[in-house]
Amino acid sequence: MVTQPPPRAAPLHVLVIEDYADGRETLRLLLELSGFRVDSAASGTEGVEKALALRPHAALVDIGLPGLNGYEVARELRRRLGDRIHLAACTAYGQPEDIDAAEAAGFDKYLVKPVNTDELLTWLRSLA
Repeated sequence: MVTQPPPRAAPLHVLVIEDYADGRETLRLLLELSGFRVDSAASGTEGVEKALALRPHAALVDIGLPGLNGYEVARELRRRLGDRIHLAACTAYGQPEDIDAAEAAGFDKYLVKPVNTDELLTWLRSLA
């Protein structure tokens, strides 16, 4: 009797919300090569719209975004999606008050650019 391997779980879906095109593309490529399904947005407003439409498992959000800033994005996604989405701030802002503001806005994880890829991938894999 031949047994079939168990069905493969769908890849974790990640939304990258980053206004800097090279940074957005680099994160997208890194995540796709690591086995994640990735969508992206170039502004806070577009990021909220895509998150609500696509319902990704996680979003990586820059803080200094045009339109809605990253804190506003996190607050809106928490209000609309609650705990159905995991949020990581990916930002160059690394002062204690920045981290406190991110926590108050509803982020689950805080990553300072340049992002430690091992830390990012470990966190995302822990969500699966």
